[in-house]
Amino acid sequence: MNDTASQLLDRFSAAVSRGIDLLTPASWPVVIAEILVALIVVMVLHKIGMSILRPMASRLPFSSRLLRYGSRSGRVVVFLYIALMIVHDAPDTLQAIDLVRRIDLLALVVAATVLGVRCINAVADTIIDLNPAASATNIHARRIQTQTRVLAHCTSALVILVGLGLAFSTMPVMRRIGTTFLASAGVAGLVVGFAAKPVLGNLLAGMQLALTQAIRLGDVVIVEQEWGWIDEITGTYVVVRIWDERRLVVPLQWFIEHPFQNWTRNQTAILGTVILWTDYRMPVDPIRREAERICRAAPEWNQVLCVTQVTDTTERALQVRVLVSAGDAGACWDLRCRMREGLVDFIAREYPQFLPRLRTEHDHSDHSDPASQRPGGPVA
Repeated sequence: MNDTASQLLDRFSAAVSRGIDLLTPASWPVVIAEILVALIVVMVLHKIGMSILRPMASRLPFSSRLLRYGSRSGRVVVFLYIALMIVHDAPDTLQAIDLVRRIDLLALVVAATVLGVRCINAVADTIIDLNPAASATNIHARRIQTQTRVLAHCTSALVILVGLGLAFSTMPVMRRIGTTFLASAGVAGLVVGFAAKPVLGNLLAGMQLALTQAIRLGDVVIVEQEWGWIDEITGTYVVVRIWDERRLVVPLQWFIEHPFQNWTRNQTAILGTVILWTDYRMPVDPIRREAERICRAAPEWNQVLCVTQVTDTTERALQVRVLVSAGDAGACWDLRCRMREGLVDFIAREYPQFLPRLRTEHDHSDHSDPASQRPGGPVA
C-alpha cells in the first residue's frame, strides 16, 4: 500500500516537473507562445479597463482626454514591457536572443516617448479648450493659449530629445560611432554647442516669450514692415498672417533680438486718424458734427473717442484731422475708411466751393490799346 502511494507521488512530481519544463522558455516556440498570450491578456484587460474608466472620466476633462490620447500608446507600452521581461527570462543560448532584446527595448523607448508626447498634447489641448479665445479682445484667454502652446512644444521637444538619447544608447553601434567621432570631451562640447545653437536658441526664446508674453496668439503686430496677426507659435518659429492672406514665417529668436510693434500688447483698443485737406474758408464745426454723426452710426466705433481738430496749415489749404477709436485694429481700419468716405462725400455735397483749390494771381494791367504797344507811345 505504501509502495503504491509512493509510486503515485513520484508520478505526480514527474508530471509537475514536465509541466514546469514546458512553461520554461527554453525554445523560440515557447517564447513566442508566451508573448502571444501576453498580447491577448493585455488587449482583454485594456478593453475591460477602458469600459470601466471612460464613464468615470466622462465628466473630468483632463482625465477623459488623457484616456482618449494615451490609451493605445499605453497599451503598447505595457505589452512591450511584458514582452521584454519574457525575452530577458529566456535562455541566453537561444539564437538571436540578444538582437530581439535590443529591438524590444528600442521599441519600448519609442513607445514610451510617443506616450509622453501624447499625454503632453492631451493636457495642452484640454487647457486650450477650457480657455477659448473666440474674440480678439479676450486677452486673458489668448495669453493662456500662447503659454500653453509654447510650453507644450518645448516640453515635447525635450521628451523627444531624451527619448532619442535613450534609443541611441540601446544600440552599441551608435555608441561606438559616437565615441569614435567625439573622442575628446572638449571637441565634443564645441561640436554639440555649435550644432545645437539654433535649436537651443529657439527653445530658450520660446520659453522667454511664453513667460514674458511679448507676443500672443491673435496679437496684431508689425514685423519687417508687414502688418498682420500672430497666427501660429511653434517650438521654433512664429507664423504671422499678413493682411492680404500671405504668411510670414519668423524664427522665435528673431523676436528676442529685433524690435517689433505689438498693437495689442496690453489691450486691443486702438486709435486711428483720418486726414482731410480743405480750403481756408471751410468752417470746421460742420465737419466736426458730421464726424460725430458718422461715428455714432458706425458699428466699428467703441464710443470712446471722436475728435476733430485743425492740425496743420499750408499756404494752400487747411489740414483737418479726425481722431477715432475702435475695439481692435481691423475695426479701426474699417472705421477710418468709413469716416474718410463720409466726410469727403459731405464736403463735396454741402460745401463744394471749399474743396482745396490752387490759386493763381493774374496781372490785370490794360494791354488792349494798340497805340500803347507802339514804340513811340500813343499819338497825342
